[in-house]
Amino acid sequence: MKIFLVLPLTMISFFFCFSSAVHSAEQITNNSPQPISVRPVNPQPVTAIKICAVYPHLKDSYWLSINFGMTEQAKQRSIELKVLEAGGYGNTDEQLRQIEQCIHWQASAILVGSVNFEQLNQKLIQVNQKTPIFALVNEISTQNITGRTGVSWYQMSYKLGEYLVKYHNMQSHQKTAQLAWFPGPKTGGGSSQSTAGLQAALADSNIEIVTIQYGLNEKIIQFSLLKNTLEKYSNIDYLAGNAVMAEMAISEVAQLSKEQRPKILSHYLSHGVYRGIKRKKILMANSDQMVLQGRMAINQAVDYLQTGALNVEQAPEIISIDQNTINKFNAEHSLSPSHFKPTYEVGSN
Repeated sequence: MKIFLVLPLTMISFFFCFSSAVHSAEQITNNSPQPISVRPVNPQPVTAIKICAVYPHLKDSYWLSINFGMTEQAKQRSIELKVLEAGGYGNTDEQLRQIEQCIHWQASAILVGSVNFEQLNQKLIQVNQKTPIFALVNEISTQNITGRTGVSWYQMSYKLGEYLVKYHNMQSHQKTAQLAWFPGPKTGGGSSQSTAGLQAALADSNIEIVTIQYGLNEKIIQFSLLKNTLEKYSNIDYLAGNAVMAEMAISEVAQLSKEQRPKILSHYLSHGVYRGIKRKKILMANSDQMVLQGRMAINQAVDYLQTGALNVEQAPEIISIDQNTINKFNAEHSLSPSHFKPTYEVGSN
């Protein structure tokens, strides 16, 4: 995909670099983010670079893996990194305060894993006029930022639906199958885009989404949604959605008779989902290579600040993993090591 940016005449010669690591052509859908408006800045010496990253939370292994990739790359690039986490997708005000903390810390650039698709827009546009803002993982509706690292959540769920249609057809199932969908929080984390992607993939299939259960990706909430769904819908064939639900569904499904056990799918990967696939308890999951994504986000910001070279929109390849391919899957680009703990600061030395 080529991105054309309209710049003032004084900036026509500004150099933009596009990395071969980006697989943006695979991300093109009507629901993909629109081109970003870029505000070039003067390159800074490497010793001056301070990156501030704000996450929705560090409660699950997905964001822990992002954190690992970012901190390792910050060490490699010899820059300072400060990480703040809002504590959950409902905490918009807290994330706004944390962006202010980044400004007071005199961050050279701010990476925002947004808790909300729209509510941060005004603040991000304002801050981007002085400090480059880069979207991290989660999509936001404004294009008035400097850059973005993250896959299309529409595409993540589209690939899940595409896989499921093929799987269901291969089982010679002629009957319409029932699917319960657990995308995550309704207004954050790409849930609306994920739902649209799944619906598009299943549009001409004999798989019916019988219920959509929105809720925070927290164990107690997902357990409640899952329990209520299994009680209400006795003929569910597939449980699909967020990794927290998928992990918890393993034990819940095991309590049902073999004839009633739905297959479990996750539209993104976690350590628990990875183990579930290996144990043949979870059918499949997609990986957006979280560790690699964290590394790419650091490189995007640092390269821009050092040289002005900008890879405006970048994303790793989405990899679909199932019980047949799990043993060939290289998990190092997706999952943090088992010993890794959340890291909130990296020094420049």
